[in-house]
Amino acid sequence: MPRYDFRCRSCGDTFELSRPMAQAGDPAVCPQGHQDTVKLLSAVAVTGASGGGAPQQSAGGGGGCCGGGCCG
Repeated sequence: MPRYDFRCRSCGDTFELSRPMAQAGDPAVCPQGHQDTVKLLSAVAVTGASGGGAPQQSAGGGGGCCGGGCCG
């Protein structure tokens, strides 16, 4: 089940709730009981087994600033 981060505008507490995606936009009550909360935008980093990043070029093959060879 997805987790959503919220911040209470009354006390400043930041808290997390697990709820179905269908309820993502529903209001949340902070652990202190305050009703005035806002859902925070969460940044998620996903990495794979491939290592990601830019593709690697072979040592002798093309590329570079002018197609390889003239920028030694």
